Order: sequence, then structure tokens, then C-alpha cells
Amino acid sequence: MNRPTPRRTVLAAALAVAAGAATPLAHAASPSEPSAAPKAKRLVDYRAWHTAADWKQGIANGTRVVNGSRPGVAIDRPAGSAEYRDPHTGTTATWEYAVWTSPARTLKVPSTEAVVSWNAHTPAGTWITVEMRGTYSDGGRTPWYVMGRWAAGDGDIRRTSVDGQKDGKSNISTDTFAIDNPASGLRLASYELRVTLHRRPGTTLTPTVWRLGLMGSAVPDRFDVPASKPGVATGRELTVPRYSQEIHKGQYPEYDNGGEAWCSPTSSQMIIEYWGRKPTAADLAWVNPAYADPQVCHAARFTYDYQYQGCGNWPFNTAYAATYRDMEAAVTRLGTLSDAETLIRAGIPVITSQSFLATELTGAGYGTAGHLMTVIGFTKSGDVIANDPNSPTNAAVRRVYQRRQFENIWLRTKRKNAEGKVVSGTGGICYVYFPREISAVQRAALAAVGIS
Repeated sequence: MNRPTPRRTVLAAALAVAAGAATPLAHAASPSEPSAAPKAKRLVDYRAWHTAADWKQGIANGTRVVNGSRPGVAIDRPAGSAEYRDPHTGTTATWEYAVWTSPARTLKVPSTEAVVSWNAHTPAGTWITVEMRGTYSDGGRTPWYVMGRWAAGDGDIRRTSVDGQKDGKSNISTDTFAIDNPASGLRLASYELRVTLHRRPGTTLTPTVWRLGLMGSAVPDRFDVPASKPGVATGRELTVPRYSQEIHKGQYPEYDNGGEAWCSPTSSQMIIEYWGRKPTAADLAWVNPAYADPQVCHAARFTYDYQYQGCGNWPFNTAYAATYRDMEAAVTRLGTLSDAETLIRAGIPVITSQSFLATELTGAGYGTAGHLMTVIGFTKSGDVIANDPNSPTNAAVRRVYQRRQFENIWLRTKRKNAEGKVVSGTGGICYVYFPREISAVQRAALAAVGIS
């Protein structure tokens, strides 16, 4: 069963997904030319720092730029040391740290919401804090908001979002910055990002941050979105592993009550494996050998947000995906189903977040306050082919959903729940995962939807 988890201004939650199929590589599915989505007013602005030139633009306090095939920032020398009391273990420890701060960036889309995401390597004994500070359209400034305290593992700190952050104009809800009253006209006009790299004192260990980005958006309140016409990806289906969250029901309940709530990490695992990556046998040694698809349990554990008490933290999922060899990942919003077609045509699947009543998505057989699934293709008539983890078996994961229904439940920002109360929709949120080395066509498809 899908279950709501109250949390953010735009969305409500997460579920889960589980097991297997083929794994085409980046070059395996490239058409001759990138597609072009219909031109419309841009409602989303995603920008990432990920090149050596990008990192050199920032202010370094104890950090250095790592050059090579995957540029990033790492600790050069500690800028200082500080105590951190982990609220989830009660342990207080001292950590050396260094800090990198981005230049201020003006948003191309003055925004009502923003989500920060990152890709990093955090060996044992290290972790990172990611923060955002914004400037409002009225000239005021936010505090430094913590967008996540994160480590790939869970032996040093417990990865966590931070509740209770607000300044009377905006707030942080788990992973999402939101203007309190968008109707006032107030917007996020610009922002800075700051990442603090922590390590055990007296060591030469260092985290390395490879990608740090922010998606700002100003999607208007809407119960219905304009219908798009079937386009460049009709008749195209990617061969993506199929995993069902339901077969994990009751497994590892310490991670958000077990498999029923694992839609986000299970969707992530499907796409990671589509790109030919997966955990090693050593990685999975902790999982009960009686459990099928142990990689899904692994994904749940290592996306789990100990404050949110769930596996549906958006940037924690993209950060998890980027722990695999040469993988990159971003949280963004797409504007139309045509944008998704642009990616599918280039061989890039998309993980989408949606909420709906059972009557609003024919063939689903359930309703949800928030659910992640993967768009893997389009039928010849333009309907959506999805790997839906809320299925009783792996074999049942592949679904075909009516184009118009799917488009509306994914892209709207307002809906009515079963009690008739107006609640929020997801506004086109999605995860996009891709290897660092991809074809020119795939690179162009990403650029066409605002990801560079």
C-alpha cells in the first residue's frame, strides 16, 4: 500500500520499488539528433558547479580544486575544527573542516521554491554539510539554511535534514526551500551555496564534492496543466530493470517501516542498474541472504534521512546514485511531458514524483499522497510506459499509463485529496541520473531540459 508522509510545500512523500532486467550503457540508445521540446515560458532554472573553472570561481577557505577527469573540491588544509553533536546518536565529536562558497548567482527564474542537490565522495571518517543563502526580490537576505548533513555511509554521522529553519519569509521543509506566501509576489532572486567538508582530526582524509547545484522554480498554482501532443519518443522503450517495493514489505523496518515506503530508493536502484552499475557483494554482505534483490535494501539504508525518517529525501537519493562509478545526478523539474520524451529519445530514463487518487490514474489500482516511479518509454500512441515499484511482483512493475492522466498528476501543483481538501502536487519534480561519459546526443538532450 502507498501511504502519505507529510513533509513539504510541494510534495508529501515516498514509497518504494524492487528487481531486475537488462542494463544498456550510455552509448546504446542514441538517436541521430537531439530532440527539441516545444518552446514555452521557462519556469525552472537549474545551475550546477561541476567543472574546474566553476570551482575556481568560488571562495576557498582551506579547500583546493581537484583537477582531472572529474573536477571537484577537497580539503587542502583545515580552516579550523568544531564539535558536532549528532542528534540521532547523541554522540559529540570534534571534526576538522574546510569551506567552499559559490559566487552569488542571479536566478533566471525568480523562484518560489528551490532544491539543492550534490554529488560527492565521502570516505569513512568524512562527511559534508551543504547550505544555501538567498537574496529576496525585496533586497532582504535569508540566513544560511542547512540543506543537508550528508555522508555516503552511516558509520560517522547519520545523514540528516534539519527541521525548524525559517525566517518569517521562507522555510525549509526537509529538502525544499519555499517562500511562505508566494501570492505576496516575494521571490528568491539570487543565492549562494556553501559546502563544508569535514574530516577526523589529524588525518589526511578528505571528502570530494564533484557537483553542487540548485534548482529554482516558479511553477504557478494549477489543478490542470496544458496537454502535450505525442512527440519524438513515441514507440521508444528503454530496457530498465524492474523492481517491486512490495516484495520488501516488512524488511528492515528501521528504514521507514520497510519496503512499502521505499519507492524512491527502489526507483533510484533501477536507474543506477540501467546504467550498468550496482553494489558489490561486499556492499551487500550486511543484507539478510534470504531477501531477494538485496540491492534495494541497500539503497533504502543509504538514502535514509534520519530526521525525515524516510527514504524519500530527493537530494539524498541523487547523492546516493552519484556514489556509483562515474555517475552524476540532479534534482530538477521538467516543464512538460515533451521534456521527458527528449530524454527518453536519447536513452535517458527519468524518475518522476506524483500524487493522485486511485480514480485519477487508470490501471494503477491505488492512490497516493506521494510516489516515485520511473518513466522508461512511450507507446506508439504516446502513452507513458513506467516502471511502477508499487506492484506486487517484479514482473508486474511495467505499466502503461494514459498520457493525459500521467502528465496532469505529475505536473500539477494543486489537487483535491479523497476528503475533497485542496492539497499540494509535485509540480514536475524528477531525478535525472547519467554517467559522466555520455554521447554528444545525450549531452544535448540534457542541455535541452536545462541540465549541464
